[in-house]
Amino acid sequence: MSISHLPLLLMLTCTFIPKSSPHPQDESCLTHFFQSLTDPNNNLTRPVFTNPCSDSTSNTAGITCNNGRVYKLSLQNLNLKGTISPFISNCTNLQSLDLSNNTLFGKIPDELQYLVNLAVLNLSSNQLSDTIPPSLSMCSYLNIIDLHFNSLSGPIPPQLGGLVRLTIFDVSDNKLSGPVPESLGNRTGNLRRFNVSSFDGNKGLYGYPLGPMKSKGLSVLAIVAIGLGSGLLSLVLSFTVVCVWLRSVEKKRGVEEEGKVQNMMPDY
Repeated sequence: MSISHLPLLLMLTCTFIPKSSPHPQDESCLTHFFQSLTDPNNNLTRPVFTNPCSDSTSNTAGITCNNGRVYKLSLQNLNLKGTISPFISNCTNLQSLDLSNNTLFGKIPDELQYLVNLAVLNLSSNQLSDTIPPSLSMCSYLNIIDLHFNSLSGPIPPQLGGLVRLTIFDVSDNKLSGPVPESLGNRTGNLRRFNVSSFDGNKGLYGYPLGPMKSKGLSVLAIVAIGLGSGLLSLVLSFTVVCVWLRSVEKKRGVEEEGKVQNMMPDY
């Protein structure tokens, strides 16, 4: 084959290269995910579920594609309402999930553990509740976990300390309780340590880098109430004693007066 035929051959070859077909898992992921949300401000364009990615080009705002697969989901600051669908786990190539500064509620789905390529998880500034799933530790590539300013409760899973790539960890301003896991607050070796700002704003948390467990002493209000109650009881008891004493004195005087009258009466 002569060199002059090479450009034509290359053109024919490129012409018949098939375009990337839609991935069924990504379609299922996004369909269920968007069905679980409402968009009261119409910030999102109508999402495309049948073919969310054309090679590396996304057909839906907030979605970044790579080689025909959903790579990033960035839907922050959109006032979205609803829950996080467990079908998010079908986006198996997802590496970044940012749903911060919305009005999401409910629990963080355990199914996130199946996003084995996930590196960034930002669910901060929502209304998420329940506990932090320990199964997040299965996402071994995580280097950012930001869950601050929610209503999460319960303990911090110590398993998260096993994420060796973790460089940013923020669970501040929640309702968490129990000790800060040593695997997060006092990491050793080359692992990143997290300071007070990562855990602050949780009244029930204690242990390094926070202070020791707070004593469960009586509140000022309870102490005042007990003091007032004791004072009132003492006053009632004192009043009762005085009344009994006055009655006994009055009775004694009555007996004495009766005796005097009898002595003054003549004998017949």
